Amino acid sequence: MGEAGSVVPVVPRWHRARQVARLAAIGTGATAAAIAATGGVLLGQARQARQAIPMAEAPPPRCDGVYGAKIPGAPLTLVILGDSSAASYGVRRRRETLGSLLATGLSRRLHRAVRVHRFAVVGALSAGLRPQVEAALECAPDVAVIMVGGNDVTNRSPYSVAVRHLVDAVRTLRAAGCEVVVGTCPDLGAIQPIQPPLRWLARRWSRQLATAQTVAVVEAGGWTVSLGDLLGPRFSAEPTRMFAWDRFHPSAEGYAMAAAALLPTVLSALGGGERRPTPARGDGVRSLPEAAQEAARHAGTEVSGVQVRGRDHGPAGRWAQLRRRAFFGVAPVPQPGVAADSPQLEELA
Repeated sequence: MGEAGSVVPVVPRWHRARQVARLAAIGTGATAAAIAATGGVLLGQARQARQAIPMAEAPPPRCDGVYGAKIPGAPLTLVILGDSSAASYGVRRRRETLGSLLATGLSRRLHRAVRVHRFAVVGALSAGLRPQVEAALECAPDVAVIMVGGNDVTNRSPYSVAVRHLVDAVRTLRAAGCEVVVGTCPDLGAIQPIQPPLRWLARRWSRQLATAQTVAVVEAGGWTVSLGDLLGPRFSAEPTRMFAWDRFHPSAEGYAMAAAALLPTVLSALGGGERRPTPARGDGVRSLPEAAQEAARHAGTEVSGVQVRGRDHGPAGRWAQLRRRAFFGVAPVPQPGVAADSPQLEELA
C-alpha cells in the first residue's frame, strides 16, 4: 500500500464514462458550430462566385471540318467530347478552339488530313457523356479527346457517379477501336471569383476527382493528361490575358496551352509519337494509384498503362508510366489565300 500522500481516489467507471461523454458532447457541439459557421461562409462565397461569373452568352465557335484537306489520303477522324472546356467556350475565332489547335498540330506532324467533329456541350457533366459518345460513334472516330469534370465539382456530383460515366464512355469508345485521351479535371482553385476557404476546397475536390479519373481511365484502356493548375501560375500573374471575359474560362492563350499539353499524348495514342524504350520499375513507372496521385499534383503529366517484365500488374496494382512532355507549339499558321481565323476546311457532307 502506498503512502497517504500518493493515494489516488477511486472514481467509479460510470462516473468517468459520464465525464468523457460530457467532454465529447462539448467538443462535438463546438465542432458542429464551427462546421455550421464555415458552411455559412462557403455558401455565401458560392453565391458570390455564381453572381460574379456571367451566364453563357453566344455558343463557342465550331471547329468541325477537315484540316490539311489538300494532303492526299483518307482523313484521320478526331472527336471532341466533354464540357465547355472541350467546346472552347470563351474564344471567338475558330482557329482558337481546342479542336482546331489539336487538328492543326496532328495534321502537320502526321502529314495527314484530320477531320474534326465536336460534340462537347457547354455545361455538361460526366453524366452527359453518353449521348455525345453515341453521336461520335456514328463518325467512326480514330481518336477521342475528352475534357470533363469541372461541372461535376461545382455541382458536387459524387466522384463515384462522375467516374462511372466517364469510364462507360472510355470503354464504349475503346470497344469501337477508338483511342481515347482524357484531360482530367482542372484545378478550380485557380478561378479568381472563388475566394478562400472555398478556393482551397475547390482545389482539393478537383485533385481528388482528377486522381480518380486517371485510375479509372487507364484501367479502361485510355490515356490521361493532368491539366490541374497548368494555367494557374500564369492566370495569377496575367489574369486579364489568360482568362476569357467571364474570368472563369480560359482565353485563347489558355486553350493553346491546354492543346500543347494534350497534343503529344494524342500523337502517342495514335502511334505517331516518339518510340519508348521498355520501361523499368524506376523509369517513371509507378503503380497506377501512385501515378494518379503524382499526376494530380503536377500538371501536364501523361499517365498510360504499361507492362513491366511482360506483366500489366504488380504487387500494388496496375503498372502505369508517368511522362512529362515538352509542349509542342500548336498555334496555326495562316496559309496563303486563307483567312487567319478560318483554317482551310473541306465542307462536311
